[in-house]
Amino acid sequence: MDNFVEELRQERSWLSTEEETEDVSTANALLSGIYLPLLPRYFHHPRNSGVKPSEFQKVKEDCLCCIQDALLQSQWQRAAELMISYLEMLENTTAEKRVAAQEEIWRIGTEILQQHPQSNIEESNYFADRMKNLGVKRYLKISLEHAFHLLCSGFLDEAYQNLILAESWRYGEETVAQEKELKLVQAYKGLLDYYTWLKKKTDLLMLDEDSYTRSSLQQEMHGLYQQAKGSLKEIIRIPGVWDPFVICYVDLLEHYKEYEEAREVLSDYAYNSRFPSNPNAHVYYYQFLKRRGESRKAQISALQILHELVPSHELMLEFYNLLKKSKKRKKHKLQLKVIFAALDFAGWKENIKAWSYLAKQTVEILQNSDKQFHWLKKEWDTRKDWWPAFHFSPYLAKNNWQENKKLACEKVLIAGILLGKDCKYFKYVTKEGCKVQKKKFRQLKKFVKEHSWVSLRLADT
Repeated sequence: MDNFVEELRQERSWLSTEEETEDVSTANALLSGIYLPLLPRYFHHPRNSGVKPSEFQKVKEDCLCCIQDALLQSQWQRAAELMISYLEMLENTTAEKRVAAQEEIWRIGTEILQQHPQSNIEESNYFADRMKNLGVKRYLKISLEHAFHLLCSGFLDEAYQNLILAESWRYGEETVAQEKELKLVQAYKGLLDYYTWLKKKTDLLMLDEDSYTRSSLQQEMHGLYQQAKGSLKEIIRIPGVWDPFVICYVDLLEHYKEYEEAREVLSDYAYNSRFPSNPNAHVYYYQFLKRRGESRKAQISALQILHELVPSHELMLEFYNLLKKSKKRKKHKLQLKVIFAALDFAGWKENIKAWSYLAKQTVEILQNSDKQFHWLKKEWDTRKDWWPAFHFSPYLAKNNWQENKKLACEKVLIAGILLGKDCKYFKYVTKEGCKVQKKKFRQLKKFVKEHSWVSLRLADT
């Protein structure tokens, strides 16, 4: 034992530089205990002030640091050998540290088994079964994570059987205490039922209409549908973010033409105040409305909330086009707001369609004289201090013209209107453009010159 302790200490000393030692002591001043970035914060072992850690605790902390180093260097065999020693932490007399050690051993052990070149499914299953039985309070959680590891390794049938066993697990009051974990187990079992249903649906498409096998396959699919529906329905009733489950559930409902239930599920998921704010919920609801050919008003309503939550979402171009089809003036005003808001984000800087839409609407506003000009002024007032550098710098003028002439041709009109004909972006692009499309760029310069009053009025405070 003494030799092993000395080896661990020497190894830890070798791993640590003087600078790291200083950092660790600083960290210990803030939070005493070990630090392992691969594990959650609740794995830090706080020490009571004035209580000296035992020799056993010191050795195991050294051992855990060495395991951490082995994991970071993908030295799976070395990590496995060190884990044999660290298992003694399960004999710790302190209940708090013993429980934390169980979690550490489970997470580190599964990672080693997942990555070790010589590991096999039998060893993984044996390890998981032992860990489940160490403490019933974490039985369902470990069962669920074990199923994930099996899925990652491609053992779908084994994962499904594991979930069936977990679903049937009962242990007095602990069953009630782990109700949420049980719901998750059922939900993931439902996902696997859906996956099997989906494969059979693909097989069905390959069969002839009058095939006997087709009828048998449809019956199997219906059975899987009922199983998946029952499992998925329960989890999405609980407030939370359940995107994968909702998507699969709605797909099942739509396949069997249960459209009203699908609408109810998606509407509740998007608008129920008990659920956390989730942009995806509004995306799913909009896509459903679009598939069903619902009214433009309903689609606009769904996307308007998405715009408020994520103004840079890719669906904003669809939202813009829906607003454009409306005859209401306030919808056209919202159009301008939507396209300006999207272009506020770096991911949209080179979106040709977005610049094209903004250019066309800006021209329409100028042609309507003063009726809509205040819309443009309001949007520009909040951006005039940073958009010139963000979108219309001399560097971007050269880069856009060299890399994407279509983009430059759309942006140049906006630059000229908003900043005037003396804008460096406008001057560079029109100069280069006249060399290749003289007529087009002369007309552009003429249009900007005729509307030179625009940049002056926009600049007014």
